[in-house]
Amino acid sequence: MTTSTPRPPADPAGPVVRTASGAVRGRHEQGLSVFRGIPFAEPPVGEARFAAPRPPRAWDGVREAYAFGPPPPQEPGFVQGRTVPAAPAGDDWLTVNVWTPEPGPAARRPVMVWIYGGAYRLGHGGSPGYDASRLAHDGDLVVVTFNYRVGMEGFAHVEGAPANRGLLDQVAALEWVRDNITAFGGDPGQVTVFGESAGAGSVAALLAMDRAAGLFHRAIAQSVPGTYFSDALARDIGTALAAEAGLRPTVAELSAVDPAKLTAVGQSLGARMIQYADRWGQAAPTATPYAPVVDGDVLPVTPWQALAAGAARDVDLLTGHNRDEFRLFLALAGRLGRITEEQATAALRMYAPGPDGERAYRAAFPGASASGLCERVQTDWLFAMPTLRLVEAQTAGGGRAHLYELTWPAPGENGALGACHGLDIPLLFGTFEADLGLLLFAGAEPTDEARRLSAEFRAAWTAFARTGDPGWPAYDTGTRPVRVLDAEPTVAPYPEEVSRRLWDGHDFAPLPLL
Repeated sequence: MTTSTPRPPADPAGPVVRTASGAVRGRHEQGLSVFRGIPFAEPPVGEARFAAPRPPRAWDGVREAYAFGPPPPQEPGFVQGRTVPAAPAGDDWLTVNVWTPEPGPAARRPVMVWIYGGAYRLGHGGSPGYDASRLAHDGDLVVVTFNYRVGMEGFAHVEGAPANRGLLDQVAALEWVRDNITAFGGDPGQVTVFGESAGAGSVAALLAMDRAAGLFHRAIAQSVPGTYFSDALARDIGTALAAEAGLRPTVAELSAVDPAKLTAVGQSLGARMIQYADRWGQAAPTATPYAPVVDGDVLPVTPWQALAAGAARDVDLLTGHNRDEFRLFLALAGRLGRITEEQATAALRMYAPGPDGERAYRAAFPGASASGLCERVQTDWLFAMPTLRLVEAQTAGGGRAHLYELTWPAPGENGALGACHGLDIPLLFGTFEADLGLLLFAGAEPTDEARRLSAEFRAAWTAFARTGDPGWPAYDTGTRPVRVLDAEPTVAPYPEEVSRRLWDGHDFAPLPLL
């Protein structure tokens, strides 16, 4: 389902900035200058379909930058309120949006570049939940959002095409920032990338990629998923995806299919991935046939391996996760509080580390219900322990890192969702009335407590972007200091020590083809 988005009115007195490709006119909004829908690459269609991004063509005159560019082709959203809005017609999927307090080369403000999540299968930089006006205003800095290819277009294995095209789009957007952000009032020498969920997985991948080296100087990764595919697994899933359309996974055959029609392929296969558990293992129950691929080229090794070897020791890192990550997915599936002992056992046997993982989890959490065990092991496997391991790898590689955990419960569903996945987004952006905010805050006016925590998020994130210090001690493996974000934020030893011990020594290797 799509919703109509009216075209913003013209602003003849709006700010004009000259980019490398041509001049753009933005709008004055709430004390900021806002520019939307600026191409950072050629539309990846026609001969450019499934190719690495190419520089945009120059234009004459002044281009109106009032409206977000169209989202990349994708299946319908899976979160209440997170639908893909109607956008101006066209195939300019690869565009950037800029919020700045003051355009012009004299300002040289810090820059934050947002990478959206969405399981690598949906999302767009123009989502109302990512409105960056509060972040730019409160932090007195420049914020950039952008689109990158998702789903089949961005992450499926396609013979004759580069792997990780969505990641290559992200590199191209960061190159655009490097080359153009000075004119918008930003400092290209002080760029922070930040993202959540698949966006955090992208940030982690960028830290490991030679192509991204030097394009950013600080990184924030919120709820890092541990799912990266091996090349063999990506090829097998790519073959199955193409087969859904009766095709082979080649550029020649897939390029002949309208991008909008190809989005149904992932949706169809995702609903049946559990049938492939004997070949795809832990990837099968996720119902997500896309992830960055450790292909040895675009992404040479996993982020944990790269960071432990010192690949990002010169990049300041802020990372963390939410206490009850997986509860959101149980709620969306109508399974919250309805997990049977058999289902809990299956989850423990699938995801708990080591040959005796199920017994170890039951012994470590003796009072946990079936639902509690199912939620805990999947929270740990998918987000919490990969995030913890990222901060440990950065520290081991000689870099500096800070860790947080969000424990404040979402007020929606009478608090039953807890500190679930995605709660950090409306808190960070202050967008309680949009996208995930509609679900997690139940459409109610946020309380003073929620607003204080939201301001805490923005203050810490923007301070980190400005100085590399979010306001609490850097992580070390001796005391393990963590910022616990609750109604009264505190600094304490890592709260999930039981889970940390269970996963100690586990290697988050690329998911294999069995």
